[in-house]
Amino acid sequence: MDPIFALAAPHDFDPTLLTHVRTGVEYWIHESEALAEGAGVTVGAARTVRPATGPALRCRGWRQEGLLRMLENTVAIGERPADLVIYGGAAQAARNWDCYDTIVATLRDLGDDETLLMQSGKPVARFRTTPDSPRVLTSSTQLVPRWATWDVFHDLQARGLMMYGQYTAGAWQYIGRQGILQSTYETLAECARQHFGGTLRHRIVLTAGLGAMGSAQPLAVEFLGGVSLICEVDEAKVRKSLDAGYLRTATADIGEAVRLVNAAATSGDALSVALHANAADALPRLHETGLRPDVVTDQTAAHDALDGYIPAGYTVGEATALRIRDPDRYQREALASIRTHLAAMLAYQDTGSVVFEYGNAIREQAARAGHDGAFGFSGFVPLYIRPNLCVARGACRWLALSGDPADIETIDRAMLERFAGDASVTDWIGIAMARVPHQGLPARTSWLDYRQRLEFATMVNGLVAAGALAAPVAMSRDHLDAGSVAQPTRETENMLDGSDAVADWPVLNALVNTAAGGDLVALHQGGGSGMGGSVSAGLTIIIDGTDRTQARLDRVLRTDPGLGVIRHADAGYPASLAAVAENGLAAPMLPGPGHPA
Repeated sequence: MDPIFALAAPHDFDPTLLTHVRTGVEYWIHESEALAEGAGVTVGAARTVRPATGPALRCRGWRQEGLLRMLENTVAIGERPADLVIYGGAAQAARNWDCYDTIVATLRDLGDDETLLMQSGKPVARFRTTPDSPRVLTSSTQLVPRWATWDVFHDLQARGLMMYGQYTAGAWQYIGRQGILQSTYETLAECARQHFGGTLRHRIVLTAGLGAMGSAQPLAVEFLGGVSLICEVDEAKVRKSLDAGYLRTATADIGEAVRLVNAAATSGDALSVALHANAADALPRLHETGLRPDVVTDQTAAHDALDGYIPAGYTVGEATALRIRDPDRYQREALASIRTHLAAMLAYQDTGSVVFEYGNAIREQAARAGHDGAFGFSGFVPLYIRPNLCVARGACRWLALSGDPADIETIDRAMLERFAGDASVTDWIGIAMARVPHQGLPARTSWLDYRQRLEFATMVNGLVAAGALAAPVAMSRDHLDAGSVAQPTRETENMLDGSDAVADWPVLNALVNTAAGGDLVALHQGGGSGMGGSVSAGLTIIIDGTDRTQARLDRVLRTDPGLGVIRHADAGYPASLAAVAENGLAAPMLPGPGHPA
């Protein structure tokens, strides 16, 4: 098989498809408009998945209805709805369509004092609990540690006994690219502050991956005034990013790509360019041409060598055929390509680029493939994000269950007023209002700290109660959060006390949020680090404007971020120790009050 650069373009590439540069007003399109007009994702000949909208209930209450709409929305905007795959190559919302149908039927009949239990995407039990208990508890991909390997998982998956929930897929919290967009922006903004005076203008960011997570990269770089060059082997993903307004232009020609990004960086114009190519082929070749990007990272699904990463020298179709025909060979070739990919990243570091891993386990996979220096650069959390996590500042998200973008706009404007003294909140909301497309149910994100989360949720509960919104709002957060994840190659890399691999914290997070009354509480294994690489917990609350919900908000939005502060205080971070005292958190082994706030 010829490598793709033996030709002017990959031999499955149609150059007429990707010849335009998106400019002007139409660049910022809103995919939610299609759903509002009645379009949906049709699966097979007769199945259409579309989140319900409006005030009508199909379930016995809004807590059940809200979770059902989040499930539907997650599937409708996922990468491969027909397979219930949402992102990352294999992350699913339900184990199979029989499970999906049973989940829907159960949620529609679930009582206000009942809890549905999910085992790796399969609804396995329904118990009478209490009105304040979660309506859904879900655990995904939990394997006994000695057996937490891809071989064991793939065997169980093939026998229909397990699915890969990853993070927000199996917890029904996915909101499309926007869900990762601000996190990518926050990471790159801190990188810019540390290295480039707070801006990416005149700077080039080289990366790869335009999947559901990676496709946020070009827009985040553009918000910071920079130029991005993103390698992507899958033409469909390139086209989808163009159509969604997250990408400006694309080419399959390396020389053209280099000319475009160098010209934009010289002029100071923001630009995003997709290079339709395999990163393992393209990065070494780009280095040979003399391209010297200022920043190099990666958001391919390298954590999953079978379903997430395309080996060099294959088209997407050829790779799919090989995966089915000979999965062992596929993984060997994928890992060899990942090793080449990472070696090129190290070469860029040697010639002056700022290089970091963005949480996809590419270093671990390259080491698995035999690269002795795979951990020659750090991950993004210890470099750029940890100071936020120390004070429980993290990526919160909310969805308008009405389906009406006006509800999000109402909340946006209320936030601009309520948080007027905090530019870290209002600046992002201003950017998002003007430039961030919706996918599916209208949604928004903002990084909020310990106190701000409850303040925000209380504000929204008041808006729903006052009739200012057309329907309740679902609030959740990223699994990338202060106390909800143990992931030694990402959120907990290089912890101050060496507790990188301690997974008690996310388990405690799920337990205490269950006790406090979250509507959906999830506990997942694997995540973006692959099998055996992480344990993380998710949380969703349906904000319906009632006093009973306010009481649960008062509990859950103290337990969830509060444990994150305590987790980092326990590790010895001074900012977290100060936050424990300032917020009256009770940590018996730490200085401070001895009773809960």
